[in-house]
Parts: sequence; structure tokens; C-alpha cells
Amino acid sequence: MNPKMYPLQFAPILKERIWGGEKLKTILNKPIVSKITGESWELSTVEGDVSVVVNGTLKGKSLMELIDEMPNEILGTKVYERFGKQFPLLFKYLDAREDLSIQVHPNDVLAKERHNSFGKTEMWYVLQADTDARIIVGFKEDSGKEEYLKHLNDKTLVSILDDVKAKTGDVFFLETGTVHAIGAGLVVAEIQQTSDITYRLYDFDRKDAEGNTRELHVDLALDAINYNKVDTQKKYNSEINTSNVVVDCPYFTTNFIPLEDKMAVSKSGETFTVYMCVEGSFEIEFDGFKQSYIKGDTVLVPASINAFEVTGKASILEIYIS
Repeated sequence: MNPKMYPLQFAPILKERIWGGEKLKTILNKPIVSKITGESWELSTVEGDVSVVVNGTLKGKSLMELIDEMPNEILGTKVYERFGKQFPLLFKYLDAREDLSIQVHPNDVLAKERHNSFGKTEMWYVLQADTDARIIVGFKEDSGKEEYLKHLNDKTLVSILDDVKAKTGDVFFLETGTVHAIGAGLVVAEIQQTSDITYRLYDFDRKDAEGNTRELHVDLALDAINYNKVDTQKKYNSEINTSNVVVDCPYFTTNFIPLEDKMAVSKSGETFTVYMCVEGSFEIEFDGFKQSYIKGDTVLVPASINAFEVTGKASILEIYIS
């Protein structure tokens, strides 16, 4: 007999990165112990980095175990039909103390052919931005392999890439093939396809503590890059106590909820729902269950929970698969 379902929280999987810092602790309450913590993986089934439940009767169970035992209840009927027993998304918070490398992600076809993986369409929500913090997103003007390689070899790649000043609340949607880099001074929530495939194009010639440079993937990236100018920034409404659509793509839908009091939520059972608290605090309540969440928390509401209330004063990202 399956246990009674309830909203699930998972232990953060913390990642040291050469460009990381300490804001995941100071801003998002993560239990980091390193001064170069760049990522907190909130919900993951990437091999070797599978999330484990930390609350309730299912504490200690991995997300993969739960999906294997109760795929329809966890994933939803429509998601299970489409993806089988795979959790198709990966949720992270990132702290960029320094610029990330300039990189690109392959599409589904290339990723399947080369790595037996999903591609990596992703989006960023900016939680905090230092003054003049910027991100790199695509080319300033339509380009091509020849021009790109010339600038890469001359170490002038940045000169032909578009950079955008970023502030709290900004959203950037990056389809596969978009050359990009999160700039120094940004903390972002990242929602993406389940994939850890990244082609690093340029890393500003920096070296790690042992004096080594990081591997580049110039040849692999050539056929993965979209050399055309792209529009990545998303505008969205902020109607109170409402799910305002921010990104709606084949891989995920993300809404922004400015919660001021109480909101009733009704679901069909076709998809799981994930909430990321990016400001303030809120509670989920249904059928005798009540749990509080604060800034930095991520919660998975299993698909079998069809009706619940969200209360509090918070800014929340709501993610599901349409």
C-alpha cells in the first residue's frame, strides 16, 4: 500500500566551484562550509547526485526510489507517460562570486547522440544582483563559425557577445545553443532539463588552486552553437495571488506568484509541481498537513495532491510540465 503523499523537501546537494562564494548561506540559508560554494542542487536525479527526502514519513528515501515505486503519484500521469520513470527537470541555486565560463549546451538530438542525455534548455531567475552585475547571452549580431573561431583564438570572444545588466526579478530563458555566462555578483535560481552536459568555450584563462586551467570543449561546441542573435529576457506580469506565466516551453512552465495572503491551488494529477521560495515565507496546507517554507526552500508537491492552499507573504516560482 502506498504511503500518504505530502509535499516533499530534499537535502541540498552543495557543489564547490572555482567561481563560487558564500551567498548561498548568507542569502538562501544553505548549510555551506566552503567559501567557494557555487551551486545548491535542490532537486536532482543526475547520476551520483540524487536528491534525498528530509521531511515526513518518507525521510531518507531518494527521489529515484519514490518515482520507481509510485511514478504516477509523484510525476503525474502525463509526465510518466512522456518520460517514463525519469525526473525530467533539475533545480538549482547558483552563486557567482566570479564570472562563470562562457559556455553552451547541446540540444536533445546532439545530447542523445553524444552523451545519451537530454539537452539542456534552461532559465534563470535573478534573486540578487550586485551593482552593475551582468550576464552574457548570445551574440550582439548574427555571426558564424568563422567569425566566432577567429575571436575565440584571438581571445576577443567577449567583444562579439551580448551582455545585459541584470537586476533582482529579471528572467532569462536560454534555449539550447545559446552562448552564455552568468556574471560576477549574481545569485540565480536555475530551472533546466535534467542534464549535466556543458561545453565550455572560454574560461578567461584562469587557473585553479593547483595552477591548472579547466578543460575547454571547442570542437564539440561548434555544431551546438546558435550563431544568430537571440532575445532571452522575459517580461512577465506580477498580479497578486496569481500564477503569472513567465516561461512556457515544451520542457517546463514557470509561473511567478507574488503571494500577499492566500491562494487556492487546484491540480489535475497530470504533473508534479515545484515551488521555489525566492523571497519571504509561505505555508502549504491541505488535509491536515501544514508546513512552512522560507527564502531558499524548494518543495516538490507530488502530482497526486490535487488541491491545497498556499498562504503567506512571498515571491514564489511555480514550475510544472504542461
